[in-house]
Amino acid sequence: MAYSDAELLARIIQCEAGGEGQTGMEAVASVVMNRVRTTVGEYGRLETLPEVIFQPGQFTCAMEVVDGQYNPQNLYNMRPEAQHYAIAQWAIAGGRLSGLGQALWFFNPYSPICRANFPSQVGAFALRVGDHCFYNPTSAYEDT
Repeated sequence: MAYSDAELLARIIQCEAGGEGQTGMEAVASVVMNRVRTTVGEYGRLETLPEVIFQPGQFTCAMEVVDGQYNPQNLYNMRPEAQHYAIAQWAIAGGRLSGLGQALWFFNPYSPICRANFPSQVGAFALRVGDHCFYNPTSAYEDT
């Protein structure tokens, strides 16, 4: 099924951060759009929002099967609401969460502590929003 960029981003926002409130959803939208707009590293070789979202192994919500099991929490099962579309439009128009910088990664550590680097040494901790830790690229990222 083909979705517009706004629809696709609204679905990934709802799926990845629907329970994280406005700030959490804005942070996830910022990371996705930072990946779309970067010109360096592995994400710099991607050109479109669908390429970023469907890049293999990046967003669990873009996968229908995880570890050999059907993933019911995937973007195809999402039903975005007005708030998800509003955040998607904000991010597409250039909006970014203050303090997040150029973060390219986020993950839930299931712990109150965010590790200093993720993944490996290409990302440095920037900000925690709700359950997610966000990471800005280091100079090592440019070589990916």
